[in-house]
Amino acid sequence: MSLAQKTAFQLLELYRNKKASEEEALTDVVSAVHTKDRDTRSIHAYIDLEHSTPLQKQVSGPLAGIPIALKDNICVEGREATCASEILKGFVSPYSATVVEKLLNAGAVIFGRTNMDEFAFGSSCETSCYGPTRNPRDPERVPGGSSGGSAACVADDTAIASLGSDTGGSIRQPAAFCGVVGMKPTYGRVSRYGLIAFASSLDQIGPITKDVRDNALLLSVIAGHDSKDSTSANVSVPDYLKALEDTKLSGMKIGYPLEIQKDLTPDAAKLMTEAVKILEKKGAVIDRSITLPHTKYAVNVYYIVAPSEASSNLARFDGVRFGHRAAATANLLSMYENTRGHGFGAEAKRRIILGTYSLSSGYYDAYYVKAMKVRTLIKNDFDEAFKKVDAILMPTAPSAAFKLGEKTKDPLEMYLSDIYTISANLAGIPAISIPGALSEGGLPLGLQFLAKPFAEETLYKIAHSYEEALK
Repeated sequence: MSLAQKTAFQLLELYRNKKASEEEALTDVVSAVHTKDRDTRSIHAYIDLEHSTPLQKQVSGPLAGIPIALKDNICVEGREATCASEILKGFVSPYSATVVEKLLNAGAVIFGRTNMDEFAFGSSCETSCYGPTRNPRDPERVPGGSSGGSAACVADDTAIASLGSDTGGSIRQPAAFCGVVGMKPTYGRVSRYGLIAFASSLDQIGPITKDVRDNALLLSVIAGHDSKDSTSANVSVPDYLKALEDTKLSGMKIGYPLEIQKDLTPDAAKLMTEAVKILEKKGAVIDRSITLPHTKYAVNVYYIVAPSEASSNLARFDGVRFGHRAAATANLLSMYENTRGHGFGAEAKRRIILGTYSLSSGYYDAYYVKAMKVRTLIKNDFDEAFKKVDAILMPTAPSAAFKLGEKTKDPLEMYLSDIYTISANLAGIPAISIPGALSEGGLPLGLQFLAKPFAEETLYKIAHSYEEALK
């Protein structure tokens, strides 16, 4: 097994025992990238490596010498950050995101920019201006999105771990499709300073790793209050690794919502049946009576709230201050029109138009305000459920990874890929996706656990226990 195939903890152990060096590990990872990820015909998890010298601030700390890849919407000082969009090509960030500073202070090696759906608009990593990323488990299939590159590089052993962002499932769904672990922390648990915004009330940075233990380690480094982010929560960060010490789930109550039990695909139904058996064997009590009645509206609510916020956030990209500017325009208005017309892709335009319409005079109350009221009802559903259970179990996605191009002609069908993940973002609660089983076609299927706000340690305990049961 090459060093690139190791987990972070395995590498740290090798470093301590002088059986491998940080330089050897980085060389192995770089070699793996150049062998497996050379161009758009390969997995294409990365956007830029040739012009991106690995960054390391110090050589000590809990992540010393661990190569970590970053999604292309997380800013690094002096490096290009484009959100996989033509409109931001050439934009070089003047500062680093808080999560980047925390990684560097922990000794991590910042390594490479990963591909993504343009401005995180997508569920398949096919809307990138650089071309699609492929699934390492089956290159004819999508890796999921929008953090498709961040999940694919970890699954393909071209990074030890990565960071992505999750607005409606963009960490968890690709983690499920690629067979890795993805955590969406509680809204406010991790600073969003330096994350180029999609939907400000929904976005959250989180780790993607090869196993649960690495995930807990990464979150322990990047979590915490940040005065530079007004939405950052001033809540203490527990010892996530300590939560992994006891793999028994005796007395723990896990809810399996009535709404989720209906209309499952055969693969998802099999996955849930096996998951319930494993959890009960571990000592957990499964409550099949809990209900989340308003989550059936989650997709509808999300595709009003998220595009509305995106419309506002993306208004700044007009050719004046950032990135691409259309040449030879007659006046300022035509410069705006030409820049945005050329710079944004079809899905970005679709969401900007939808969001602008929802916020417009005469429709704001009918759409946006009503959606926010239903969002509150969805949050209330979870609050009531967590009075009865410690966590909630559901599939991460309705199916395994679909084929490239299979859903690009029908945006509504694509949006339903996130049907099980969106509600956690609307409610602001943490959720983790872990590999659960294989589909009939031999592809990874993910299951997710959700918990009350700031109870990530509960999720790590359950996920680690489940992971151990599968070994």
